Amino acid sequence: MTSPLLEVDNVTKRFGRVVIAEDLSFAVGSGEVVGIVGPNGAGKTSLFGLISGDLAPGAGEVRFAGRAVTKLDAAARCRLGIGRTYQVPRPFSDMTVFENLLVAAQQGGGLRRRASYAAAVGALERAGISAHANVPAERLGLLQRKRLELARALATQPTLLLLDEVAGGLTDPEVAQLIEIVRGVNADGIAVIWIEHVVRALTAVVSRLICLAGGTFVGDGEPAAVLAQPAVRAVFLGSEVTAALAGGSLGASGAPGRDEPAGAERSDP
Repeated sequence: MTSPLLEVDNVTKRFGRVVIAEDLSFAVGSGEVVGIVGPNGAGKTSLFGLISGDLAPGAGEVRFAGRAVTKLDAAARCRLGIGRTYQVPRPFSDMTVFENLLVAAQQGGGLRRRASYAAAVGALERAGISAHANVPAERLGLLQRKRLELARALATQPTLLLLDEVAGGLTDPEVAQLIEIVRGVNADGIAVIWIEHVVRALTAVVSRLICLAGGTFVGDGEPAAVLAQPAVRAVFLGSEVTAALAGGSLGASGAPGRDEPAGAERSDP
């Protein structure tokens, strides 16, 4: 049996009395695409921090590619193959798009010379922003900043990509384009864990859905089955889950229809 690419084993994290992860355990296989949903404040972004090394767990262990990485910082985990995006893109605004990617390839991925340039070019092409290569990052609109954030993670050449609400604030056609990019990334063999409030974007791509609430998992499995669970419906207050199950309008790619806006940027501890 093939070993999982990522293993989170009984991980717990608290900030005083606030519990953001309570004895969490799950595994993700190579090439798997997993979606994570949950209400604001559920601990979704904090879970990414525990995986990527931005946060240290109070208890438990994180293993990646068969190696314990719990004590490694984010830079070391990135070099091992864990790439991530952030809800709010913060590129180096005075650098061009390509320069941002070169920094990611060299400093994040530990690549040098031709390898770093090749990784930067590949990320440009995969994210669909080659035409903006020489544009200063500060001049980019929301869609292109989102794509640059994704490209920066790809430039580190990850085997596991953590996407944190990359569809937030985008229009329906833009979400459809994003879905195709994520599908292409996964087709290259990269495992993806995607946190998203735009539920239809997830269900168009993922084969497995996890619902997180109050620092604990309340659902894990096939997307439609998870979304139908009473506990999952309860934490969503019936809104997003009901919309996802109702069948509303969908574009050919599985993106939200025009009667279901993608929504605005949100923050999630």
